[in-house]
Amino acid sequence: MMGTGGVPMTTIETRLESVPEMGYDALSRVPRGEICLRGKSLFSGYHKRQDLTEEVLIDGWFHTGDIGELQPNGAMTIIDRKKNIFKLSQGEYVAVENIESKYLQCPLITSIWVYGNSFESFLVAVVVPDRKALEDWAAKHHLTDDFKSLCQNLKARKYILDELSSVGQEQQLRGFELLKAVHLEPKPFDMERDLITPTFKLKRPHLLKYYKDRITVQ
Repeated sequence: MMGTGGVPMTTIETRLESVPEMGYDALSRVPRGEICLRGKSLFSGYHKRQDLTEEVLIDGWFHTGDIGELQPNGAMTIIDRKKNIFKLSQGEYVAVENIESKYLQCPLITSIWVYGNSFESFLVAVVVPDRKALEDWAAKHHLTDDFKSLCQNLKARKYILDELSSVGQEQQLRGFELLKAVHLEPKPFDMERDLITPTFKLKRPHLLKYYKDRITVQ
């Protein structure tokens, strides 16, 4: 069972809950989903934090936030985290949804996906600009490029990045939460490319696969 979390203790019930927005199906051929635990040997809740307790203890099941893959021998392998929190190389934890919500207050963009990993010390993002805002900026600077070409324009990219940095500072984001680079995407994130769910939540693993060649800092 090397490389796994082993099998459940006899005092604990375990189940997987599907997480469709991340592409994990507990009923697939290889079951994957959020690991949920139930049993009398579990904790009863967080000390003086009823809000957190209600968030993770639902109908008697403790939702761990870990994404597990059930092995044929009954062992469980942890393969991901449900909550969109990751650690940068310097050890700082990033709550990416909170950061995205603050950047979305920038009137120049309509969508944003922020990405980072434990091998880098910075964040990058794929941004869908507001078409009119970007075209108005282009006209002011005597640029005649169409919208798709503007998204490839280095000056336009710097303009959007600078504005996002200003918004980030206004929202009191910490230094490591400010973006180092952005890729401008003219086409909104859509279900056709499997980048969002029917409720418009970002499918982060799919976004990473789709944009992996465009989020490298030059």
